[in-house]
Amino acid sequence: MDFKEENKTITINGDEIAPEKNKQVRIEIARLPSGTLIDIPVHVFNSKKPGPTVLIQAGLHGDEINGVETLRRLLQDRTFKIQKGAVIVVPILNIFGFIHFSRDVPDGKDVNRSFPGSKSGSLASRIAYHYTTEVLPQVDLAIDLHTGGAKRDNYPQIRYTKDDEASKTLAKAFGAPYFFASRLINGSFRRTMFRMNKPAIVYEAGESMRFDEQSIEISLKGIKNILTKLDILEGKPQRQKSIHLEKTKWIRASKAGMFVPKINNGNKVKKGQVLGMVTDIHVNKNKQVKAPYDGYVFCVNNQAVVNQGDALFHIGS
Repeated sequence: MDFKEENKTITINGDEIAPEKNKQVRIEIARLPSGTLIDIPVHVFNSKKPGPTVLIQAGLHGDEINGVETLRRLLQDRTFKIQKGAVIVVPILNIFGFIHFSRDVPDGKDVNRSFPGSKSGSLASRIAYHYTTEVLPQVDLAIDLHTGGAKRDNYPQIRYTKDDEASKTLAKAFGAPYFFASRLINGSFRRTMFRMNKPAIVYEAGESMRFDEQSIEISLKGIKNILTKLDILEGKPQRQKSIHLEKTKWIRASKAGMFVPKINNGNKVKKGQVLGMVTDIHVNKNKQVKAPYDGYVFCVNNQAVVNQGDALFHIGS
């Protein structure tokens, strides 16, 4: 990975953070009906020595709180002192969703489907616009922290952009248990970064509105692994076993009923192995859910009642 190394002043919303300075700034977005101002807190760490600028963010979906807690711990860590370049930390991007315990903003739109945004568009679009214009031009790469949604529990994993070698290199360096290429979604943060020719990886771990200590610890180690690889932090990366998945597949319910998983998330499975079952509430018939091939389960749906076609397991090989 080659990044342009320069000693630069970072400017966000009119606030200038010169080299060798740290500062918390805020991007004003909008007001609640009560008149309360909503803004995005942005923590900027700018070192004296030139180097890449890394963006680390969480809370793009307001109910995905594992990443929020990860970055709270990172900011609280007194040993977090960068040696070169700059680090921009945004613990909660979607403040509206966070205070409403919601994935989306109050108008129901998803900020992560609204990039690069519009200055005069919907609330989600305005958030994306301010972020795209104020923050993204100044960064070289990004780490985006997420969890599973809709009762889906993601085993710690990194997703990178297919055919983007820089993002694949970052994914390897992070050191999550699993990493694999995933498609770019229209309106997503990662797609906008890709169009700006800036690598971005997405860390998925845990479930919405639920803390998962393992997921938090792995993300902290992964962030520091990348920062040490880039010489932004002193030290050496902590080597962790990371399995590259070449193909992935969602296993869906062939019928509706009560869903009972029979395998732990993250486990290795064999072709034909029973992963769970969908049971008939009238005790007429149970349907076994089997692995289509040898591989690893890296997401389990914790929804007890499912409809036909619902995603139950995400499996990769």
